[in-house]
Amino acid sequence: MSRRRTPLRSTTARLAWGAAAAFLAGFWLLSAFAYITLSSLLEHDARERVMADAVGLADLYRRDGREVLLSEVRQRVADGIDPDALYAVIDARHGTLLAGNLDIAPAPLHPGWVALADEPAGTPRRVRVSALDANVYLATGVRMRAAAGFNAIALRTTLMATVFALVLGALLGHLIARWVARRLRRLEETAAQVGDGEIDSRVPLDGSADAFERLAMRFNAMLDRIGGLLTGVREATDHIAHDLRTPLTRLRSRLEALRMATLDEERSVALDAAVAEVDQLLASSNALLRLARVQSQPPVDDDPLVVLDRVVRDAVELYEPVAAERGIRLDTAAVAPVSVRGDADQLFQAVANLLDNAIKYSPEGRCVQVAVLSSMTDAVIVVADEGEGIPVAERARVFDRYYRLERHRRSPGTGLGLSLVQAVVHRHRGQIRLDDHRPGLQVTLRLPLPGAAGIERTAVAS
Repeated sequence: MSRRRTPLRSTTARLAWGAAAAFLAGFWLLSAFAYITLSSLLEHDARERVMADAVGLADLYRRDGREVLLSEVRQRVADGIDPDALYAVIDARHGTLLAGNLDIAPAPLHPGWVALADEPAGTPRRVRVSALDANVYLATGVRMRAAAGFNAIALRTTLMATVFALVLGALLGHLIARWVARRLRRLEETAAQVGDGEIDSRVPLDGSADAFERLAMRFNAMLDRIGGLLTGVREATDHIAHDLRTPLTRLRSRLEALRMATLDEERSVALDAAVAEVDQLLASSNALLRLARVQSQPPVDDDPLVVLDRVVRDAVELYEPVAAERGIRLDTAAVAPVSVRGDADQLFQAVANLLDNAIKYSPEGRCVQVAVLSSMTDAVIVVADEGEGIPVAERARVFDRYYRLERHRRSPGTGLGLSLVQAVVHRHRGQIRLDDHRPGLQVTLRLPLPGAAGIERTAVAS
């Protein structure tokens, strides 16, 4: 028993999520590159600004002295022209702040960049210490409000863009998956049609010349080869059946004449057996020829209307005496009036074959149910028996020519009954299905109602 594939494990789902993940990963890489680049530029600008302040104030100290430097620093802090600027003039000998707005005063001080903790608001600071002389140190710095604002905006933007990228990637992946599934659906539909017996079905080509187109061309070439081989086998079989019918008929006539002329009981029994064998061969030959005629005919689109329930009742009436001999009851309570377009003789033969199998393989004293129903688009024929049924693994093969279940090989029959039923159903653009009846087998034939096939084709085209 095959495991049911969950949606997340399907190929199309993996393709969709893979595309979304690739889209999201690409966005994150681009965002990370942009963030690192802009952060580096802000950091470089901040350090350049601090260095420029430090050089200017150091030149002022060397040119005009300590008091002028202190006055300049106090003036800058008081004016507040640049609220992000940080200054400190420190007396290293006493560890006191002489002027400025930066409380740094670590001891001992060392020239160079000083690592300071961010301010409570989360604003980073960049500070550089310069030694003006042995006792005076100058610290210049800057609050990196732009960097803090950029970080906050980048975080919010990244979160929002991540959601957007995830949604857009999932949508893009879904569209790609649907496109792939739509291209593959043509192969799937054609394979299903061929599996249902429409061996002439082919995958439509769109001229794209891509991998799917090449696969479709290979698939069609394979079907052409298979169709040619099947046609050759069928033609050979049909020719053999046709050529054998006349000699078999002559042989039966001669055996029948010998049986009528002989007085020896033992020879008469042997001749009866020989006549029965020839009758079996003739039945197989006639069945093959009927099957060949059905398969060679075009679909029944232009055939006249057939009262399907009347055809089914005629077939039931024909087999009622056979069923009565074995005590089998034919239940036709669910036969409702419905008409389809088709060939009445072929439909009668198909129903008769189903009834013959149902009666043959049902235990004595049981019931065979026959129903004719209708839906919005189909007429449905159901024949259900209470026999041993057909194993699931062999249900597809019972439609092959001459295929018979192992337990039925000794019973009379040609092995062509269900093959003929399938051919008739396909010519009428219908479907045949075998199901468990618990116990027994239920055969369901679905035939399109008049106009249903055209409506379906119009809907597909639109």
